[in-house]
Amino acid sequence: MAGNGSGHSRITAGCRLLLLTFLVLSFSCEACKRVILSVPSTLEAETFVGRVNLDECLPSANIIRSSDPHFRIFKDGSVYTTDTIVLSPKKRTFTILLTNTQKREQKNLVVLLDHQKKVLKKRHLRETVLKRAKRRWAPIPCSLMENSLGPFPMLLQQVQSDSAQNYTVYYSIRGPGVDQEPLNLFYIERDTGNLFVTRPVDREKCTSYPLIAYASTPDGYSVDLPLPLEIRVEDENDNAPVFTENIYQFQVLENCASGTTVGQVCATDADEPDTMHTRLKYTIIDQQPPIPRLFAIHPVTGVITTTSSRCDRELMDKYKLTLKVQDMDGQYFGLSTKSTCIITIGDVNDNLPIFTKTSYVTEVEENKSNVEILRLSVEDKDLINTPNWRANYTILKGNEKGNFHIVTDPKTNEGILCVVKGLNYEEARQVVLQIGVMNQAPFSGSGGSRNVLMSTATVTVNVKDQDEGPECKPQVQTVRVKENTALGTQVNGYKAYDPETRSSSGIRYQVLNDLRGLFTIDEASGSIKILRSLDRESSTFRQGSYNVTVRAADNEGRTCTGTLVIIVDDVNDNGPSIPRTRLTICKTQMGSADIVAVDPDEPINGPPFEFTLPSNIERVSDRTWRLSRINDTATRISFRNDPALGTYEIPITVRDRFGLSTTSILNVNLCDCVVPSECLSRTSPVRDGSNVSLGKWAILAIILGAALLSCILFTLVCGATGSSSQAKKTFPDDLAQQNLIVSNTEAPGDDRVYCTNGLTTQNVSTGCPLVTGTKNVQESFEMTKGGHHTSESCRGGGHHTLESCRGGHHTLDSCRGGQVEVDNCRYNYSEWQSFTQPRLGEKVQLCNQNEDQIHAQDYVLPYNYEGRGSTAGSVGCCSERHEEEGLEFLDHLEPKFRTLAETCMKR
Repeated sequence: MAGNGSGHSRITAGCRLLLLTFLVLSFSCEACKRVILSVPSTLEAETFVGRVNLDECLPSANIIRSSDPHFRIFKDGSVYTTDTIVLSPKKRTFTILLTNTQKREQKNLVVLLDHQKKVLKKRHLRETVLKRAKRRWAPIPCSLMENSLGPFPMLLQQVQSDSAQNYTVYYSIRGPGVDQEPLNLFYIERDTGNLFVTRPVDREKCTSYPLIAYASTPDGYSVDLPLPLEIRVEDENDNAPVFTENIYQFQVLENCASGTTVGQVCATDADEPDTMHTRLKYTIIDQQPPIPRLFAIHPVTGVITTTSSRCDRELMDKYKLTLKVQDMDGQYFGLSTKSTCIITIGDVNDNLPIFTKTSYVTEVEENKSNVEILRLSVEDKDLINTPNWRANYTILKGNEKGNFHIVTDPKTNEGILCVVKGLNYEEARQVVLQIGVMNQAPFSGSGGSRNVLMSTATVTVNVKDQDEGPECKPQVQTVRVKENTALGTQVNGYKAYDPETRSSSGIRYQVLNDLRGLFTIDEASGSIKILRSLDRESSTFRQGSYNVTVRAADNEGRTCTGTLVIIVDDVNDNGPSIPRTRLTICKTQMGSADIVAVDPDEPINGPPFEFTLPSNIERVSDRTWRLSRINDTATRISFRNDPALGTYEIPITVRDRFGLSTTSILNVNLCDCVVPSECLSRTSPVRDGSNVSLGKWAILAIILGAALLSCILFTLVCGATGSSSQAKKTFPDDLAQQNLIVSNTEAPGDDRVYCTNGLTTQNVSTGCPLVTGTKNVQESFEMTKGGHHTSESCRGGGHHTLESCRGGHHTLDSCRGGQVEVDNCRYNYSEWQSFTQPRLGEKVQLCNQNEDQIHAQDYVLPYNYEGRGSTAGSVGCCSERHEEEGLEFLDHLEPKFRTLAETCMKR
């Protein structure tokens, strides 16, 4: 009997280990705080080791296991040994595995067994008087069967102390069941030590009662230490196992493989764990419908699996199982409970949609679009309103031109066939379509194959004829005409057709758009007549073509519109020419220049070109100039025999491949330069043998000489007239700027000329008045208190305002041939100096000061005059500044810079 129990225990342990492994793989696992228990070095079998608080780790655990088979764990956290254990080396650890199968949680509690050390025992206060060592009573094992029938009060055991041999000893107890809830369950006789229980107990309410027994003398002296007395309640199989749920709901997909897990059921038993009272066994006692038998349950774990792959939702979509769980390992005398499990079969796309009809016939009028012409229906056994049921329709054949489109009605699952582009009866009176259908979800048959045949249907669409207007097909038509064709010539034009008869009779034509009015169209035939000359090279023709919009109408007024593209073919009516007729050759640097010719005709009437020089020109006949071919459209002109500098007019004749030619006069400037741009500002004499021209510097010298002579004459006249004037005039505020500042700047000087007395005369273009003086400064002007300077006599009685060169308007009739009289205002030198010096000093003081009132370093520096001002302008601190300085002067360097330019040129 013991052997059978041991084998059964090993089988049960193996099953539980399998369940534990399954739970560990599927549950989340966490570690709790480690617990240390102090124990002796040797523990006998069935010895109480200690108690741990499982609620702090996982209070909802329904499976409690130990990783070490030498220890057994109870629900209250009590730890007992199953075999004799010797701690070596004085420490040992094991893990308590806590599992909640409903919430799929698992936690581990590590327990450390440590060899207890000697503890100093507490001594009674009177021990110092008696001087006698007290003894601890040996624990007396005691147990009580739950649900005992009595009679009550029932004697449990007798508590005795050896001190009763020498003293009168009174016995008493305390603890749960005595002075704690439940009250008055236990009592002890004071004199005899007999322990009684007064009523039945329930182990499921309390598994043990830890009492403490006391032995004391009548005067209250404790002759022995208190005795821990634990009354353990023996379990009775008085609780049937209970399923955790009244009805279990699971789902499994149809066609699943045999052995597929459906779900797991679980039951609990309130009796003592790890006993036969809580050893449960699960069974399926009924299945509805009973055939075919598809499910099985594991007797220990409660895992339900399939036993066949014949689950077909279309045959039966739901099964009801009646489950039973029984303790005592399923023996007939064990207690049992029943529960219900509902298993729903999930749908997969194992049924293809099938057309209810394999052929359809419908009709539609031609030219109609965006209309529904047919609905196609299918049958599908899969679950409706799911991707396994919804159909996708496809036009497999017959829709090459894109006239049709098919969509799915989401409510009825029908295929809606529409015409999206009108059909033409004259092109096709009947269209045959082949339509296929599949589900939205991929097909997954019972064998797992996805390569299945698609259900198809044939749709015949008959096109109904309609009376239509003319057709302009093709929409764009082309006609070719040679350029320069005689006016009035008639050529083919646009053609429209009646789609019913495929004839052009009865159709009238009209030009809707002809921007240049080049053509007219014959109303009956559609041919065009040329009204104006056709020049392919003109801007009228883009890439040699011209568009005319034509409208065609039948007798009933129905029209169509098309475009007639007139392509003008090229003829050789243009000779090649040289677009660039002015060339510059730097004699010492280049020696030649390239000439390029163009021909507006097509390439077939153009290059290769032939360049020739006439032999009747002197410079050509003596072979001073010669041409050398570069390519089909270009040649190179060069010189020989060291010709003289100057401009040469050389005629060059260019012929195209068919001999059509033009002669161009080429102006070649043979110049002594480094780069051709240096000679663009020079005017060289033309070397054609007859013409000679003046250079720009010669012209400028003549103009300046005439201006200087006019200035001298004007000064003499104004000086004589001014001396006779008696009116006093006021100095201008900026008189110093007009007369006293004469700087040797490197930039071109102001537009002024200098009179013989040393005072400047402002040019008319600057807007400043002309002021002259006599022998010395103090005799030049008269100062007045007024704010204007007038020279009334300059105009013979007119009034002139002489502002101070600040942008005011000044009228000088003398510069236009009139007479101007300037008063010769006379002042002494001291008056002149007192007036001019403060103003001159103020203006110089303000010349380009910085924020610290410090002048620039160069504002008082003198500059030597080099004979000619620089075109770059002044670079001093007082120079007029511009946002952008022109650098065009670099293209016209003087001869003295030629060596530098030649050195810097990129050869």
